[in-house]
Amino acid sequence: MELKPEWEYVADRVMGGVSTGQVSHEQVQGRAATRLTGAVSLENNGGFIQMTFDLDEGKVLDASAWRGVELEVLGNGARYDLRLRTDQLDRPWQSFRADFAAPGDWTTQRIAFADFQPNNTEEVLDPARLRRIGILAVGQEMDADVAVSSIRFYR
Repeated sequence: MELKPEWEYVADRVMGGVSTGQVSHEQVQGRAATRLTGAVSLENNGGFIQMTFDLDEGKVLDASAWRGVELEVLGNGARYDLRLRTDQLDRPWQSFRADFAAPGDWTTQRIAFADFQPNNTEEVLDPARLRRIGILAVGQEMDADVAVSSIRFYR
């Protein structure tokens, strides 16, 4: 199931951090892509920048018929987090996460729902209750540069 995200930018500044970045829509090595770039800082209890989007206008989307998330991605060689949010979670710092590599050439990354780990929650990921997907540069000082040309659920 191909997703048609309306990516938005969010950073640790919402919590007092000082990381900076942006989301842009551009051609990256021959593909139309959405690109997250910026500088992640751990100062002032910060530590992330992200691009994120709601599924089905923020309503619950049942993805239980699929095995996971597939991305067409290119980056600067760093590792990034793919985060899922469900209606099981009620705090902004809660999520289910898995990391992935973003090499310097376009590559397909598949991440099974079973590989997502709970973050700041005791809940277990239920793919029938998805609401939001995000890609984060998080947890370390870094220059972020990751582009996504497509994102979908795979069987």
